[in-house]
Amino acid sequence: MSGKRALVTGGSRGIGAAVAARLAADGFTVAVHCGSDVAAARAVAAGLPGEGHVVVSGDLADPARVERFVAEAIAGLGGVDVLVNNAAAHGGRPIDATSYEEWHEGWRRVIDVNVHGTANVTWCVVDHLRTRPEGAEGARIINIGSRGAYRGEPVAVAYGASKAAVHAMTQSLAVALAPHGIGVAAVAPGFVRTDMAEALLSGPAGDGVRAQSPFGRVAEPEEVAAAVAWLASPDALWASGAVIDLNGASYLR
Repeated sequence: MSGKRALVTGGSRGIGAAVAARLAADGFTVAVHCGSDVAAARAVAAGLPGEGHVVVSGDLADPARVERFVAEAIAGLGGVDVLVNNAAAHGGRPIDATSYEEWHEGWRRVIDVNVHGTANVTWCVVDHLRTRPEGAEGARIINIGSRGAYRGEPVAVAYGASKAAVHAMTQSLAVALAPHGIGVAAVAPGFVRTDMAEALLSGPAGDGVRAQSPFGRVAEPEEVAAAVAWLASPDALWASGAVIDLNGASYLR
């Protein structure tokens, strides 16, 4: 896949950083997006194998900023062939321990980032793909969903609902974009060992979380990145429309 170019949102840490590293190792030039931590994104980009990687930043909840950073990624890489929609807001707010104001503000932020932001980044990349001289054939859009869309997120209800929307968006776009030669798929991880999850995994609840899988552990970011890399490959076109469970048999459907 040498010569291919990828935009990875939320690429400054966790799953996004692992995806950027794996794609770069596979020959991609990568635009590492971050919301605001530009220093972290630059550190990720500097550590990637190969040359020509760039950093872009902007809040996914801001449609104008989305349009700008996608344009910056396209200009910096000379085009985008693969989009990985990884950036997301979580926002745990239990319904029985949250004020009405906190509740609706939390929902607004999570939906603006996870649903509207994902949709807007995708629109901007698809517009580029449809109008570039070489056409869109062979491009990929890969969305990071969640096991929580199926299993439920009782403390982060908005997050679970948003990821269900991302899964549905993936399948609708797979049908819409197939005539353009664009494959669209998603992965739905369970718990992944990232910086954000470390406090939970190292605390009293950690053993219970690991016990959810019969393997007795949670996923490594690199395991999610491996699935994304396959979906980005030429061999994976026929997976378009799929939402691939990556939860170590912790939830079966």
